[in-house]
Amino acid sequence: MRSIKIGTRNSPLAMWQAEEVAQLLQDKGYSTEIVPIVSTGDKNLDQPLYAMGITGVFTKDLDIALINGDIDIAVHSLKDVPTQLPANTENIAYLERDFPQDVLVRGSHAQNKPLSELKIATSSLRRRAFWSKEYPFTEFVDIRGNVNTRLQKIANGLADATLFSLAGLKRLNLDIAYEELPFMISAPSQGVVVIGGRSDNTEVNEAVKTINHPKTQQCVEVEREFLRTLEGGCTAPIGAFAEINEEGQMRFVGRLCSLDGQETIETDEVFDYNSSISHGADLAQMVLDMGGKEMMQEILNNK
Repeated sequence: MRSIKIGTRNSPLAMWQAEEVAQLLQDKGYSTEIVPIVSTGDKNLDQPLYAMGITGVFTKDLDIALINGDIDIAVHSLKDVPTQLPANTENIAYLERDFPQDVLVRGSHAQNKPLSELKIATSSLRRRAFWSKEYPFTEFVDIRGNVNTRLQKIANGLADATLFSLAGLKRLNLDIAYEELPFMISAPSQGVVVIGGRSDNTEVNEAVKTINHPKTQQCVEVEREFLRTLEGGCTAPIGAFAEINEEGQMRFVGRLCSLDGQETIETDEVFDYNSSISHGADLAQMVLDMGGKEMMQEILNNK
């Protein structure tokens, strides 16, 4: 087989992800080539994601390159990938999840401030709503850019603190202080690297499947089905996290929140996973039946 062309965003974190995939494939005996591509989400750093009016702002340029045959596979952070994929593309393999939780990073000027008094920089509707559930009088400001850019903005005084996926900090090997936030629930599929490919590129897809992590795949497919059924995409405050416990069962925690964080519907279930059952859709339907349908409509009406 010829060298596998790996498409990726050109941010430091995305390049780390692509290099990780390349190494795993090389360990299986495949040669690889990394092809960096600037994404729409990286070009427009002025608008918050929820105001850009589209999902997939970090993935669509890679999708185009994939469909056109400029690359063989595309490496993404799975939480950036829309639940509705372009025609003739699919998620081929998932790397093992690591560090999915949200963490708080403070500026040096705000080390001793109580959480309730912090000015928070985030452009995530989920993070704003889930934080507001605990601290309803928080002042928020939008922030965009890669990890180092956001850290610099906090150091420059844009806000007291910001929120990151811990996976991003760990993958970049950043030695900075952070605080874990037990009241937050991760975005669906946070902390997971996914490899997308063309459905008709059989030889490459079979090679990529050799690095798939089945348990991670099971968990994130439930989370993403939950998200898709609630019709949230990247535009509603939805959290979902599934894991396989020591007994081999799946535990799923999900949350739908109003934009201001004051109304919340949650589910916490343990069950035997069965690939023939649409667990994510069933869990989402529970939330919809508990008032989630009306909450989703209100969120859409307030945008």
